Parts: sequence; structure tokens; C-alpha cells
Amino acid sequence: MSKKQPDTLEVCRRSLFATKDELAALYTEAMVLRVLRIRDLYAWVIANPDAKDRQFVEEHLYRYRLSKFTAYSDLAIIKQLLPSLSAASRDWHRWRSNEMFLETYSMAKKRKDTRTMERAASAYAKYNRVDIEDEQTVPWEQLLPQPFTATDDPSVLGIKPIPNLQDKIDALLDKYRAETIDIDDVDFEEVDLEENVLFPNQLDESDTLFNDSNQ
Repeated sequence: MSKKQPDTLEVCRRSLFATKDELAALYTEAMVLRVLRIRDLYAWVIANPDAKDRQFVEEHLYRYRLSKFTAYSDLAIIKQLLPSLSAASRDWHRWRSNEMFLETYSMAKKRKDTRTMERAASAYAKYNRVDIEDEQTVPWEQLLPQPFTATDDPSVLGIKPIPNLQDKIDALLDKYRAETIDIDDVDFEEVDLEENVLFPNQLDESDTLFNDSNQ
């Protein structure tokens, strides 16, 4: 497989937290070494947010014994990567946590501390959810809507159709209309009720109350 030599910044944006083997499968050895170096110093910058450029260069020279030009070049790339920290922080913390788990396991193994080895291995497995099967991706592009066709045929529901249904409906309507008692409108006229004759006592009481209120 041919090695690509793309822009270092783009490589870091895509593969800053990739493993060394993954990087080696895609890029030249020089690019792999630089990405690993930038990743190491990227972590140092995050751990020392108040550090000055001069301190970064000193740390760079102390760790890698390279030129100041290379140190400032790496610093320029790291400064461009930092604004993406909020988006990449989860990946970085995941990578950093795995490194800590493995380092703890390695130290415990050297001391033959089986209890700490077991705890580190359990934490690593739980954090990476290795005991859970990978979720199957739903092939949304292969899902097709079910065809739908409107119909008045009840046989699609397993119901036996009634022959000449409309004729039977018309016959029943005629039957019930014939059995219904017709209600005819009648003429009427309003009657002027003589309330003083029909309710003499009530009218006298109302007059008395009215007169008392005026006194």
C-alpha cells in the first residue's frame, strides 16, 4: 500500500488519537513519528494550560532533542488543534483513560499484585464495554415503505362479503322509513293570556311589594 504524505495538520485532525499501527498503515514513518510527538506534547499543553510558549519549547527540546524550529512548528499545529478540543475531548479522554488502565496493569504485573491487576483489567473492560455485543447498524436505506391501497373489499380483512349489499341497504332504508310515524306540522296562533285573571293573588302581592318599596 502506497504511503501518503498529506498536510500534517490535517493528519493530526483525523488521526491524532489513532494507534501507532493504524498510523503506520496510512502514513510514512516520518509522519507517524511526528504525529506521535505532537500527540505527546498536545497532552502536555492540556495538562499545563498556563504554560508559556518558551516553556513549551523547553519541554520539547528536553523530550526530543530537536531544533527550536521544529518545536515552534509543532507548537503552531497544537495551537490550531486546541479550538477543536471540545469536540475531540471525549476521544482524548477515552484514549488517556485506556493508557492509564494499561499503565496501572503493567505496574501491578511487575509487582505481582494480582488484586490490582484484576481491578485494572475490570475497569478497562467496563470502560470499553467489551462485554457488550456491538450494536448492529440499521440499514435505513434498505427499508421501504409498505404499499397501501384503499379498498372497500372486506375480504382483505378475512370478512366474507355480503352479495348485493347496496340493494339490501336500500331495502332496509325503505322498510324503516315506512314504519316511522310521520309527524305533521300544524298551524297555531298565539293566545293573549289574561294573567290578572289566571294569577290574581300573585299580581296583588307584586303590586303590594312595588308600592311598599316606593314609600
